[in-house]
Amino acid sequence: MKLSILDQSPIAVGKTHQEALLESINLAELGEELGYYRYWIAEHHDLDGLACPAPEIMLGMIGKSTSQIRIGAGAILLPHYKPFKIAETFNLLATIFPDRIDLGLGRSPGGSAEVSMALSGNFLENVRRFPELLDELTNFLNRDFEEENMYAKINPVPVPDISPVPWLLGTSEKSAILAAEKGLNYAFGHFMSDQDATPILSTYKRLIGTKHPKKEPKIIFAVNVICAESTDEAERIALDSFLWRKRNSSNNTAFHHEPSGEELNEFHDIRSKMIIGSPTAVKEKLLELQRIHEVEEFMILTNTTSYEARNMSYKLLSHEVKKS
Repeated sequence: MKLSILDQSPIAVGKTHQEALLESINLAELGEELGYYRYWIAEHHDLDGLACPAPEIMLGMIGKSTSQIRIGAGAILLPHYKPFKIAETFNLLATIFPDRIDLGLGRSPGGSAEVSMALSGNFLENVRRFPELLDELTNFLNRDFEEENMYAKINPVPVPDISPVPWLLGTSEKSAILAAEKGLNYAFGHFMSDQDATPILSTYKRLIGTKHPKKEPKIIFAVNVICAESTDEAERIALDSFLWRKRNSSNNTAFHHEPSGEELNEFHDIRSKMIIGSPTAVKEKLLELQRIHEVEEFMILTNTTSYEARNMSYKLLSHEVKKS
């Protein structure tokens, strides 16, 4: 089992945007120390509690602060940008940090409708063109446009010896089908999806084997995890985190809660998509998911009200899995 990290750069209780971003760098360093396989940082725009709108900038600093762990975006929101610019940016990162760069790609807005207008102005049209934009981007990365194409004579300089590895992120069968058709690796966002992963991943494996028989299907299964010394402690941390995000509290002291019945019901619904427990309990759940879905790599998302609790969750899980 491979473990990787998905970081949304959350702003913990009483912390600033700057502190959140610096903690993201610290988390990548910790992940490398603990043996996590890859670290991805997400893109969000003007969303309460999340600090990173530009993964590509953070990756430059994270790459310099680490030496081996694969690093990437989870994801760059392609409908907001021109494929050539993304190819240039990630080729640059792949040139500086050889054989370490992943390029996760998504089609979600990452913010409000007003943010989408401010970023690109034609987001919905670009979502419709998403398959075409994927083709254009991979053509730039592979430098394999047809000769008659207007872009055949240009290159997204610098051109690295080893190109960044593209991944398509998704939460539905539609995204799995698209990834398979394009011959792309697929990252399934279990923590964001209300659909059964089994037929989705089966569809991806079947179609990519048919359409790209020389391509080995590669899947990342992204899950929301809270791990603590005991299951009771993990449950408390998870509930605190949920209430913090829901209420968008701004106090700078320890977070105290008295959840309402409605909040407890909502947490119960959200909790069904989370893995919460002691190190042993979390590992057993991951092993169960591994058996069901036949996946090798889990990407772990952990948001808590403190960075200490987040780091401890990653530490405990890593140490427990290494016992196997």
